[in-house]
Amino acid sequence: MHNSMLNKLDQLKKRIEEIESLLVDSETVKDIDKYTLLNKEFAELKPIVEKFEEYNQVIKSISDANEIIESGDNDLKPLAEEEIKKAEDKPEKFEKELKLMLLPKDSADDGSAYLEIRAGAGGDEASIFAGDLFRMYSRLSEREGWNMEVIDIKQSEQGGIKEVVAKLNGKSVFKVLKFESGVHRVQRVPETESQGRIHTSTCTVAILPEVEEVQDINIDKNDLRVDTFRASGAGGQHVNKTDSAVRLTHIPSGIVVECQDGRSQHKNKEKALSLLAAKLKQREIDNQQETIASERKILVGTGDRSEKIRTYNFPQGRMTDHRIKLTQHNLDQIMDGDIKSICDALLAENQLAMLSQLESE
Repeated sequence: MHNSMLNKLDQLKKRIEEIESLLVDSETVKDIDKYTLLNKEFAELKPIVEKFEEYNQVIKSISDANEIIESGDNDLKPLAEEEIKKAEDKPEKFEKELKLMLLPKDSADDGSAYLEIRAGAGGDEASIFAGDLFRMYSRLSEREGWNMEVIDIKQSEQGGIKEVVAKLNGKSVFKVLKFESGVHRVQRVPETESQGRIHTSTCTVAILPEVEEVQDINIDKNDLRVDTFRASGAGGQHVNKTDSAVRLTHIPSGIVVECQDGRSQHKNKEKALSLLAAKLKQREIDNQQETIASERKILVGTGDRSEKIRTYNFPQGRMTDHRIKLTQHNLDQIMDGDIKSICDALLAENQLAMLSQLESE
């Protein structure tokens, strides 16, 4: 293992010992914010330090076995050789695992995220496909135990969706879904196609991490235009009777968000503000990444909404993710939300790319 990596791991070992001391200190316990932050840091570092200790134990057992062999003790030599044979692949395995554990983590990975789906080229068929994608992510949400909350939805006349914004609440939502942003393309024969010709339609998907505290993003009230209007769509007697739906326009950026999910105008404004904060935060990140050699350049996909990332071919029953050249022939299961393996493959590919860059540096 490289000396710089060993030094880094030794520092983490010292840091976790320091945190353990602080956590039992009466002054720390009184400061709930500090105590919470230290607990979080401890939880993040503990698996790395434990893995490092396993690595050190393996290195020591190999070293001890070599000493026995060099000592010329013929009685213990076969046992020592067996010990080396059993352990010879472990250091490399542990080193690779430790490198992955030391990769920079996205602070948003553990949290919730916003999902946006918009119908693109293809008219009614694109809207129907947008509805299919929304169902796919809804089913994934159920499988993962997340809670989906629709913020805004605009349905099409053909039963599809022109646009939908939803919040997915749960653990590691952003980590799982962050590589879903981009253009999703569908190839299939529409129900209205009498000649049996295959049509190609597209939808754009965007995944935005939730901003933990809206206050973290400076939104000047003077920069906001607030419009209220009557909610449309499903909602029973409440619909079209009160101006509960809220539209926020952030004048400097031109970003517009809407929320018409709840019956309370106040609640809808709160949700819209949270979504606006997420969009402004993402805009800030995108701007930073344009000017520096950023993480985004390492990512499997840029997350750009104009980038075609995936094709769903219904006649052939296959899905192809163009970024990692992954093809699967289980389209029915995929459209039913069975996409975790695809998300995991994208995450693994991204980690390998980051690891490669780290090693080259």
